[in-house]
Amino acid sequence: MRLVFIATMAVLMVGQAAARDVLSGASLYEDVSRYASFGLHRFGSPGDRATADWIAGEMKQAGFDVSFQPVVLGRQYVVEQARVEAAGTAVEATPFWWPPEDRASFHLSAPLARDGDVAGKILWLDLPFDRGAYLGPTHRAAISDATAKKPAAILLMIGNPADDRFAYNVTQEDAPWLVPVIVVGATSRAAFERALAAGAPVTVDVKGHYERDVAGRNVIAEIGAGRGRTVVVSTPMTGWYTCVCERGPGIANFLALARTVAAEKWPAHFVFIATAGHEIGHGGMELFLKHGAPAPKDTLAWIHFGSSNACYALAEGVRTERPEEERYLVLSKSAVGLTDEAFAKVAAKRLVTEKQAVGELRDVHAAGYANFLGMAGRHRTFHTPSDDLTATGPEILEPVARAFVDAARKIVERGDAAFR
Repeated sequence: MRLVFIATMAVLMVGQAAARDVLSGASLYEDVSRYASFGLHRFGSPGDRATADWIAGEMKQAGFDVSFQPVVLGRQYVVEQARVEAAGTAVEATPFWWPPEDRASFHLSAPLARDGDVAGKILWLDLPFDRGAYLGPTHRAAISDATAKKPAAILLMIGNPADDRFAYNVTQEDAPWLVPVIVVGATSRAAFERALAAGAPVTVDVKGHYERDVAGRNVIAEIGAGRGRTVVVSTPMTGWYTCVCERGPGIANFLALARTVAAEKWPAHFVFIATAGHEIGHGGMELFLKHGAPAPKDTLAWIHFGSSNACYALAEGVRTERPEEERYLVLSKSAVGLTDEAFAKVAAKRLVTEKQAVGELRDVHAAGYANFLGMAGRHRTFHTPSDDLTATGPEILEPVARAFVDAARKIVERGDAAFR
């Protein structure tokens, strides 16, 4: 047994020097930049398709067996144009999912109101920032109550650190709003205040359409079949806007770990899964868990790269070299010791989940996978159009990638003992 262990360790270390480059901050940032180049990453968009093609190509080049898993979601709303004009100022807007189906496109000019008799007017509603990513009952109730006042439309500002157009994740089962709900950023608040004070009309112009049975794809990449229980590695690909620091660092980490596993010929069975449809119901992950994922009893560990795992914090509006404070290591109780070792130099709060995890790990946990670890967080421009390459950089990406590779290597070396 001792000789087998030594041989296994030797195999893990072969090619380690060659793998170091893929874990460098420069290499990781290059991958984030490539992801950013595809633009909008909403499910079913050209950016979504280009991202899946790119990830599949990278995994294949690394030496994985790669396949696409078709993901078909019942509906998606496609925005072609959305603008609101107030007091001579035109601002970009985003319809709030899901818009009324009979007003997927519409033009409206009406007075703006905050209270009183708002029937036939545009009702201005502010929702506080609740630090969540998913549309919850409190905000849903506030919008429903506003709808009951019979406005022609609702102008919505959702509090967030960027004062930009914030989007909440929704599900395929959510009912459309009874009136159009249009999100604008709080940076344009002054224009709407002027229109309100003057009693001037506000004009809303939306062009969009619904699509049915919308096709997307998961990317599944496998290596080392037949080498014992499986290690699954996952990351979402899609989101509301460009999602550069929300999704990009996780995808860069995902690719870096895959390249390391392949280059060093780790003696284990790995399945890497990049999922689609995150923002409108976790459709890709739900499908993979039902059709394609190894059974919990056959899975040694599940590693997940969630949102915003390497994004800079800001202090007084200036970017710092520190990571965002709202960054969490999300892990099973069994993975506490492992993560304490591997992530000792990575600043992240620990979220040990015994009842419910967060993000797509909640689906993994609910499906009965006992050993899991991942990282998820939130940054200043999270879920807004402002999320771009300035939110991350090589220096902050590299420690996270190295910590995940260290954790994965320990899992392969130690097997079940990694979770005791």
